[in-house]
Amino acid sequence: MIMREINPLLTLVGAGPGDPELISLKGIRAIRQADVILYDALINEELLDYAKAGCTKIYVGKRAERLSTSQDQINQLIVDYAQTHGHVVRLKGGDPFVFGRGGEEIDFARSHGIPTQVVPGISSSTGLTALQQIPTTHRGISESYWVITGSTRAGELSKDLKQAVQTDATVIVLMGYARLNQIVHLYTAHGKDKLPIAVIQNGSLPNEQLVIGRVEDILEKAAQQGVGAPAIIVLGEVVAKHAAFHELNSALKDIPVFHE
Repeated sequence: MIMREINPLLTLVGAGPGDPELISLKGIRAIRQADVILYDALINEELLDYAKAGCTKIYVGKRAERLSTSQDQINQLIVDYAQTHGHVVRLKGGDPFVFGRGGEEIDFARSHGIPTQVVPGISSSTGLTALQQIPTTHRGISESYWVITGSTRAGELSKDLKQAVQTDATVIVLMGYARLNQIVHLYTAHGKDKLPIAVIQNGSLPNEQLVIGRVEDILEKAAQQGVGAPAIIVLGEVVAKHAAFHELNSALKDIPVFHE
């Protein structure tokens, strides 16, 4: 029996925000070459169809409090499968280095002498806003954008969010829908209750939902529409560039106002 030589390798691949057509050609090529694919909850499983025959596919998804595999376990699986099977593709939603813990996985693999490479992906922070035709920056409106996690280890709002609210920057909150109420209170406390805001759930997928409004009414609108996680939150004057925001304002102007 001839034993094939094992050449350990880890490739982190960003699968994009959900639509399977938003992955790169290089990402598809890596999937086709993989001996093992460890994939997340937010990747589109249609991408697994590109894997070669005999490829081992393992689900290691994590969603909010519903954990199936801890990060330490995932790190160890990467090393174990690379040493026993060869090329491991770690298929992650969005971009591996934007709140994807890609850096932790790279560090652990390197510490065990495993070569690593990365195929960037389209982050939901820029991909979903673009698909909704909401610019993250716009001349005369926003000179920068902040991408901030809505979920810290301590279970508190990020300190960066408390700084960002004091700027005119576009703020995009990932993994933060469960803290929308706190975000609304933070912005209201800083006198930004009229600021345009958007919530995008399941962005780029057929079941995508969009809620557009202002900080003062977004909680009510999101509840009425039944929006939930996974979703990103976009705060800033650039949200007013969305066509639905113009339609909303036009409708409000048509409502008669009665004075006593």
